Amino acid sequence: MKKLLFLCLWMLSLAVQANDGVYFVSGNQLFPAKETDIAITKEVLTISLQDDGYALVDVQYEFMNRSQPKSVLMGFEADRPYNAGETLHKDGAHPQIFDFTVVMNGEVLRYKTAVVESMSEGESDFKPIDLNKWKVQENADDGNEDGLYNASTKQYMQYAYSYYFTAHFKKGINRIHHTYRFSMSSAVGTSFIVNYWLKPAMRWANRQIDDFTLRIKAENTMKYFFIADSVFQTKPFKVVEGDGKVRKTKHYDSDRTEIVLRNGVVEWHQKNFKPTDNLNIVSCDSYMTFDEELPFGSFYDRSEGYMIYVMYHKDADPRIIRNLPYASRGYVFKDKYLQKYFSRFFWYMPNPDWEPSTVDFTPSERRYLKNDVPKID
Repeated sequence: MKKLLFLCLWMLSLAVQANDGVYFVSGNQLFPAKETDIAITKEVLTISLQDDGYALVDVQYEFMNRSQPKSVLMGFEADRPYNAGETLHKDGAHPQIFDFTVVMNGEVLRYKTAVVESMSEGESDFKPIDLNKWKVQENADDGNEDGLYNASTKQYMQYAYSYYFTAHFKKGINRIHHTYRFSMSSAVGTSFIVNYWLKPAMRWANRQIDDFTLRIKAENTMKYFFIADSVFQTKPFKVVEGDGKVRKTKHYDSDRTEIVLRNGVVEWHQKNFKPTDNLNIVSCDSYMTFDEELPFGSFYDRSEGYMIYVMYHKDADPRIIRNLPYASRGYVFKDKYLQKYFSRFFWYMPNPDWEPSTVDFTPSERRYLKNDVPKID
C-alpha cells in the first residue's frame, strides 16, 4: 500500500495531464521542400537545457552549392502538442516554439508559418491546409484534439505546424544560422525529454552531413540525462567545457550514454554522418523511479517543477534533503556521513573551490532548506 501511495504521489508531482505524460514538440533539421543538388557540408547543433522548462536550439549550417545561384524553399514541420491542453493555432505558429530566427550569409530572412498535413518526418511541401474545409475533431474519450475532419469528404487528417522560407543560395559555400527555443516534454517518472529529428538531414543532395557536431549544454545549472546509443555508438561523447562526467550504461537491454553536466558542455563529433534515428535526451530519473532501494538523491534536478520523489518516503533524512542543492553545486562536506552519502551518486561532482551560497537557489530549493515537503507515514 505504501508503494502504491508513493507512486501516486510521484505521478501527481510531475503535473502531467495523462498517464503517458505531455509531449510539446520535437526540434527538427532544416530541409528542402523538393529534391536539390545542394549539400550539407557542416553542421554544429547546440541544444541548451534550461531550468525553466525550455530547450534552446542553435544550429550553424554550411551548405555547398556547386552549380549556379538558385532559390530553394526550405524549413521544417513540427508535430502538434499532445496532452498539453493546446488548441489549433490557425496562424500556423507552433504554440510551444518561440523566438524563431534564420540568418543566411549575414542577412536576416523572413519566414512564414502554416498548418500543414503531418508527414511524420516524411516529405513535406509546406502547403497550408484550407482551414475553411478542415475543422478540429475532438476525441470522445478525453476531449483532446484528435486531428482535423473534412465534413464534405468525410476524411480525417493529422496536422502539424510548419516554418518555411525561401533561401537564395549563391554558388559555393553558404552559411545559415538558425535559432529557436521550445518547451521540453515530460512523462511519468521523467522530468524532461528533448526530442530532435536528425533524419530529415538525409534529404539534402549528399544524403549525409559531411561534418557533424552535437553539443549539449547545461549553463548555470546541473543536468543529469541519458542518450540512447542507436545513433551515437560509433564515437564517444566528451565533456569539452565546465564540469561533467560520461559513462556507458545499459537499461532494459538498451545501451545508452549517461551524462551529467554542471555549467558544462558535452560534445559528439562525426564525419560523413548518416543519421538512422533521431536524438532523444531523457532525464535520468526515468529509470530510477521504481528502484526498490529508493536511494535518497539518486537523481537531482534544479528546475522549479521538479519534486524529489524520495521526499515522499517516511524515512527521508531531513539532512539529506536540505543538502541536496549544495551537493548539486559540488560542495565538499565536512560532515563525513554527508560526504560519503553523496559520493554514491554519479551526478555528484566535488568542487573544492565552491563557497556555500544560496544566491542562485530556485524557490523549490529554498523550500528544501526548510524541509517544507510532505512525507508518507
